[in-house]
Amino acid sequence: MKKYDRIILIFAFIIILMLTAVNVIFSGAQKNSAHREYRVEINRLADEIERGNEPDISQCSYVVAVVSVDNNSTFYNSNYDYVIKNINGKLYRFDYIINDEADLNGRIKINIIMIIVSIVMLVILLYIRKQIIKPFYVLSEIPAELARGNLTVPIKENKSKFFGRFTWGLDMLREKLEDDKRKELSLQKEKQTLLLSISHDVKTPLSAIKLYSSALSKGIYSDEDKKKEAAYGISEKVDEIEKYVTDLTESASDDFLNLEVKKGDFYFSKLMDEIKDYYKDRLSLNKSDLVIEKYNDCIISGDFDRSVEVLQNIFENAIKYGNGKSISVSFGDEEDCRLVTVKNSGCGLPESELVHVFDSFWRGSNSDGREGSGLGLYICKKLMHMMDGDIYARVDNGDMMVTVVFKRG
Repeated sequence: MKKYDRIILIFAFIIILMLTAVNVIFSGAQKNSAHREYRVEINRLADEIERGNEPDISQCSYVVAVVSVDNNSTFYNSNYDYVIKNINGKLYRFDYIINDEADLNGRIKINIIMIIVSIVMLVILLYIRKQIIKPFYVLSEIPAELARGNLTVPIKENKSKFFGRFTWGLDMLREKLEDDKRKELSLQKEKQTLLLSISHDVKTPLSAIKLYSSALSKGIYSDEDKKKEAAYGISEKVDEIEKYVTDLTESASDDFLNLEVKKGDFYFSKLMDEIKDYYKDRLSLNKSDLVIEKYNDCIISGDFDRSVEVLQNIFENAIKYGNGKSISVSFGDEEDCRLVTVKNSGCGLPESELVHVFDSFWRGSNSDGREGSGLGLYICKKLMHMMDGDIYARVDNGDMMVTVVFKRG
């Protein structure tokens, strides 16, 4: 902000200097021009007198009188500026006047034009300051606040058409981060409560098992029926512990991502335009070919944003694990479904590992040296099932092919 304000002040100072310089230059130029023009008129009149003609001053702009020394006793007295010339042995006085009013009007017009232009430019600079620089200065603090975890303060709406949608998007991001933080804390609390509960419940059967095993080891039970009863008691308590472990395992394998889908209808072309706009320039910078086949538009049933997320995950995998030569997209229709197949060249994944590509936290043997969590395709599968679609993968002649099945509306 301060730097931009300095720019405005520098601009105003330059405008003042320009106005001063133009006035000085214009004033000198006008005087020089007028000086040349009245001299031309005097020389023309002198030529007429020299040829024996009466001087005609009716067409002159500067010369107002021509007086000879013979017919004027006050030859050297005049109310005007004058020039004396000796023509054919006689002195002539040429009275002239420079039209300062015309020069002044011209100078005023130039000043007015320059002032108007300067005001317009200054207004534009102030408008940019108010509508762009100042809102951006305010918004520049928001990412730092979000990074610090300050998620509770709503982001003020900005009526500026330049940052209105950006502000709205930042506020949505803040709400999403706040919601994720709340869900994470709730999940951690549930997990902690479950672990404490199970650990407490396991202590009872463990104590019983310890008691039975201690009695058996010390030979307290001499009767065979008592021994069998103790053995049965140990088996029963082991089954109880196994049940607790099963519950714990099932709880750990619950949907930890808490994915949400808002179903609706959207045009398939809108989805593909989003993907094409995002990856066309990026792949061209990587010198990778992007080929998208022609397709017929249709209405897709599902969540538009989630559908974009699915295709973006597939494209990111294609860029990360392919050889960078080409990525192609083909289409197909089956019953009430639209099939989208993304193929990337240079697949390094063995076909034997295809069965695991949609598992959570699983990474293939071709992932060495590449960052990732092993959740991309797992999330894609979960989202597609939630949108009544599907996704599958196959390897064909060294190319990785992932097909997404969207339900048509």
